[in-house]
Amino acid sequence: MAVEILVVGQLGTNCYLVYDKDSRDCFILDPGDDADFIIRKIQDLKLKPKAILATHGHFDHVLAVTELKLTLKIPFYLHCQDNSLLKRATKTAKYFTNVNHDPVSIVDKYLRNNQILKAGRLGLKVLETPGHTQGSISFLTKGCIFVGDVIFSNGSFGRTDLEGGDYKALRKSIKKILFLPSDSIIYPGHGEVTTVKEERKYYTSLLK
Repeated sequence: MAVEILVVGQLGTNCYLVYDKDSRDCFILDPGDDADFIIRKIQDLKLKPKAILATHGHFDHVLAVTELKLTLKIPFYLHCQDNSLLKRATKTAKYFTNVNHDPVSIVDKYLRNNQILKAGRLGLKVLETPGHTQGSISFLTKGCIFVGDVIFSNGSFGRTDLEGGDYKALRKSIKKILFLPSDSIIYPGHGEVTTVKEERKYYTSLLK
């Protein structure tokens, strides 16, 4: 497995191209904007996209979905609990960034807890990690996890004051992530990549 990190959009979202090195089959995770940039990188790496995955429905993680679907002819997957956020994504984007965007495409398939997604020999396991939003999910594979806005580096975590936010649920989700093996790599929705071992230092009381 290999991971290409693309920082996209006004809010600096980490879009991930996660792929099988042999087959070049890949998933596009959290394409928050800049579809042309994402497509060029896919072409440069000679990847074969199989699906678009979103960790949650906030606009800064989905604004490139429509163009990617139309250009690459691939489906879009999301958790059903975030469908209402998705429907308002362009309106929310206008409010926060003062930029107009085309409506985000409908979801082709809703993801469920413990579902396995395959691309070549790459497998991603869906984990429900609510708190930042009701439908926040993470994608787990050997040695790493893609967490969206659940947890960031240096002890930071996703806000819970927006629609669907739940601080208690978020704490449970963070705890679930931090009980993974200590050398597991955490790929967050924004900012620097970190590890479970590094982030445990900030949550000693939570892990007791």
